[in-house]
Amino acid sequence: MKELGLDGRDRDQAVPKKGEIQQKRGDTLNKNLPKPISQFRADTKLETMRQATGDTSVEKVRQAVAKMRK
Repeated sequence: MKELGLDGRDRDQAVPKKGEIQQKRGDTLNKNLPKPISQFRADTKLETMRQATGDTSVEKVRQAVAKMRK
């Protein structure tokens, strides 16, 4: 029986990535994120935002930027 992942998607059952949900691509532009991060320009790549904050996930980048503003 298949295991359902997030949003009804099937998880990859192949050995190298079994059950893993992949990261958002680094070349994704800020304006194309579901909730763009307002501290970065719209044409900033996610890879650049990750380097600036030192975090990998979009949510962690968002949290790190919020802490920087305080």
